[in-house]
Amino acid sequence: MPILSAITLYPIKSCAGLSLEEATLTPLGLMTAQIYDREWMVVDENGICLTQREHPRMALIKPTLKGTTLEVQAPGMLRLEIPLGLPDPATAPTLNTQVWDDAVLAYDCDALTAEWFTKAIGVPCRLARFHANAERPVSTKWTDGVQATTMFSDGYPVLVAGTASLDDLNQKLLAAGRQAIPMNRFRPNLVIDGIEAFEEDYAETFQIGDAVLKPVKPCPRCPMPSIDQATGEFGPDPLDIMQSYRAKPEVEGALCFGMNSILISGEDQRVRVGQEIEVSLAF
Repeated sequence: MPILSAITLYPIKSCAGLSLEEATLTPLGLMTAQIYDREWMVVDENGICLTQREHPRMALIKPTLKGTTLEVQAPGMLRLEIPLGLPDPATAPTLNTQVWDDAVLAYDCDALTAEWFTKAIGVPCRLARFHANAERPVSTKWTDGVQATTMFSDGYPVLVAGTASLDDLNQKLLAAGRQAIPMNRFRPNLVIDGIEAFEEDYAETFQIGDAVLKPVKPCPRCPMPSIDQATGEFGPDPLDIMQSYRAKPEVEGALCFGMNSILISGEDQRVRVGQEIEVSLAF
């Protein structure tokens, strides 16, 4: 029986994740202690999102839950405490942000926080938080018209990957004289053991308890999987190995790993590592 083998929530887009034993599945993605996946995002002076693609040291910004705050750490930096309580939408400062093609209203975190992230990343930037009144719909082109929303993820609220898929890639890397890479290079939210390599590509649904996730779009890959998440440095890029067998014509030949998914039922279901998953295939 397939099982849920890992849960990772990324509070701040493109920074390190929180490895969890359990979390809540919501239409906006994973949630724990009232923190949502990709609820925060680092932006430049024009409000445009910053990612590891251009700033790989963002991988070294590590969040930790500390009661009523999200503590972030980075090498050579004092710890920063970010309050978890939502600002007052009527009075809190806001800014207009852009994540890919989407304009999104956000809360503007304070100047001290901006100074901390500017020093940690090395470019002028600010930390933005998804606004309580904002809504960011996903593309219904891939959902068969099903309405869904997300926060600051690249495009969909939950990314699912299979352990066997990584094993398959690592076998090819080793055969080419390369080093194996860990799953965190691909930054999935949920990892499934007990399915065949890339079986997630052909799933109709994943049912975890009362929650049903529908995979809707293969996840195209940029150079981020070449970034060592422990060092924040670029290394050998696995995309050249993936070129021979992971190009997906439905996404214009992009190299894909993992499936972008939406929640279609079971809102607020708690899921836990080790829980059984029912995988329904599309054929």
